[in-house]
Amino acid sequence: MLMIDEFGSEYAAVLLRDLALTELDDRTGSQALADGIDPREIWLAICRAQNVPEERWLGLNKKPKDKHAE
Repeated sequence: MLMIDEFGSEYAAVLLRDLALTELDDRTGSQALADGIDPREIWLAICRAQNVPEERWLGLNKKPKDKHAE
């Protein structure tokens, strides 16, 4: 869902299939999933590779928890 929200369904499929992720030993997202890599780790690697702003790494309408608000 995060991939589709961020990139749209068609481009998300292309990225997952074709984007070689340096930090995952040049595996694509699809290869990494097949190798049992945590989907969250793959998502974050894609975010970094595509320069997705950190404020959108949790989703379009989600914000990180304020560590000081406890």
